[in-house]
Amino acid sequence: MRNLKTFSFLLAAGLLSVGAHAQNKSTVEGTTPLGDVTQYRTWSIGVNGGILNQTNLFHFARRGNTDMKTNAGYSLYIKNQLTPSFGIKAQYLGGKVAGNNPELGTGFETKVPYSVALSGEFTLANTSWRLYNSIIKPYASLGLGVMNSETTLIAGSAKTTNDKITKMYVPADIGLKFAISKGVNFDLGYQLNFVNKNFDGVVNGTFTPDVFTYIHAGVEFALGSPSKPYLGNSNPVATLIEDNNLRYDALKAERDALKASNGALTSRLDNLENDLKDDDGDGVPNKYDKCPNTPSGTKVDGSGCPLPEIKHETKIIEKIVTEEDKRVVDEAIKNLEFETGKSTIRTKSYESLDRVAAILIEKNFSLKLAGHTDNTGSMELNLRLSKERAESVKAYLVSKGANASRIEATGYGPTQPIATNATADGRQANRRVEFTLY
Repeated sequence: MRNLKTFSFLLAAGLLSVGAHAQNKSTVEGTTPLGDVTQYRTWSIGVNGGILNQTNLFHFARRGNTDMKTNAGYSLYIKNQLTPSFGIKAQYLGGKVAGNNPELGTGFETKVPYSVALSGEFTLANTSWRLYNSIIKPYASLGLGVMNSETTLIAGSAKTTNDKITKMYVPADIGLKFAISKGVNFDLGYQLNFVNKNFDGVVNGTFTPDVFTYIHAGVEFALGSPSKPYLGNSNPVATLIEDNNLRYDALKAERDALKASNGALTSRLDNLENDLKDDDGDGVPNKYDKCPNTPSGTKVDGSGCPLPEIKHETKIIEKIVTEEDKRVVDEAIKNLEFETGKSTIRTKSYESLDRVAAILIEKNFSLKLAGHTDNTGSMELNLRLSKERAESVKAYLVSKGANASRIEATGYGPTQPIATNATADGRQANRRVEFTLY
């Protein structure tokens, strides 16, 4: 009896240690709360080995056979898990049970070639909202089966072997299972078997069964796709918690991504604001200011450099626009092209515009730029586009050194056509920027 207790204690400690080190999420991965049974494997097989004897926790039906003989037992089963907490299994059990009555000098030895039972197995850990782990599974089962046995009676040195008999028996099992992966369990159990005929060679009373114990340990393997967890290891609460954690992680990742995106936009905005800074207040951003830190109120050109001082002399300066000047302006008008629907000047127009800028700088002329469009599109769009194109030409001339204060840019949209808008050629003629030099 002492050896039996020691064996049981060491076996339980070993399996508890394995279960503690094997805790993971593999028994719930890939499943959803209230998910269909197709998310799981439902069939399993188990193989167990252990010890058989006539003792039990309550010491009944021992017939005075207090000298217990411990023998090896073995079993295997196939189970269909119907729900996370309940399954039906068919179990085979074999081995030998023996015991002695030291006071009478008698004993028995019963061989069990086979026994087959159908049991219902209830898994406690898969139904309790408090036991929501998905690793350690207390269970209990109760069944009904048929057993074949052959008993040998011992009286001193004499032995008498009875005929083999087949009888009904009831197996009742309690134990722990330790889920170590999606489809593998360690199994540690204590099974009482109630037999309705003379299992130990002694004829029983009407309501007095024979009892023997099977203490066992083994492994249960789920059948089916390895990618799916086993339904018998699926605790609904653990599945719910895991699903909640995944949703939380997804929301957290989305939040972090939005924060990172917001940080990038903030950095970009800071860079743009820095590009537009004008420390000396002359109207030219630092990035393009070739003469920074000009005194407040100083008139500057397009590059931010001070304009030449005008001497206050009573002197009439006559500005004469020559035919050559007019030719340069007409050529610039003729060669001026923009990107379609935009105010961006095409590079082929730069050369003629450079010559206009040179005249403005050399002769200090003033220039009026008038942007026009055809009547295609809304009035609001055309007014804005004509204004932007005139401003774009002004900006280019200022970038080449022309005096911004002497250039006026105005947009008239489609209000001043010079040709009919009913034809493509007419509309092309109406899309223009006019230069007036004075």
